[in-house]
Amino acid sequence: MVEVHADRIERIRDVLAMISLGEFDPAEHLIPSDYDDDFSSFEETINLFARQLHASVRESEAAMQKLEGARVELEAKLATIERQRVAIRELSTPVVELWEDIITLPVVGELDSQRAKEMTDRLLHRIAEGGARCAIVDVTGVAVVDTATAYHLLQMVAATRLLGTFCVLTGISPRVADTLSHAGVELRDVVTRGTLRDGLEECFDHLRAGKNGTAKKRATTQRTAKEHG
Repeated sequence: MVEVHADRIERIRDVLAMISLGEFDPAEHLIPSDYDDDFSSFEETINLFARQLHASVRESEAAMQKLEGARVELEAKLATIERQRVAIRELSTPVVELWEDIITLPVVGELDSQRAKEMTDRLLHRIAEGGARCAIVDVTGVAVVDTATAYHLLQMVAATRLLGTFCVLTGISPRVADTLSHAGVELRDVVTRGTLRDGLEECFDHLRAGKNGTAKKRATTQRTAKEHG
């Protein structure tokens, strides 16, 4: 039986302890080969195990760092895609100020539920932000206006009215009007004009009428005050 010095046992314990704490470094902490006996084979086995475990840990750490780098890169790409999506959405839903107190929303392409909601939200935000008194929703660029599209447009017009804004729907061609008529879509409660220019003139008339009404109301108030004075 090989007699083992206590210091050799202690060195093995130290190595195992450093391995468990993640502090093992093969360049510094390997068990020295000071003896040539049967127990030295066991020490070399411990060294081999320690070296392989250290290499595996380093490989795992490198893989984790690589995964973390890929995650950060993916998040950056997703953020870029989201910014681009928002920019495209804003470009596809421009709310333009045509005149003082008059804005327009040109609708181009297909109008589905999600896009209609985004357009309505953007239009209402612009009205609330700038206090526009008139809004023109122009559908000249919409190729097909079916019952679903007409429903979205009616909701858009109704929403602007709730904010006290006069709304005109323009760009309804005779062919589209005939299609909606046969589909039973009622637009009689909506102010419609054939062209954007006609819609702008309608808004001018509305603003002038509002000013005249305000002037008459002011004159009546002043006259009443004088009579009671």
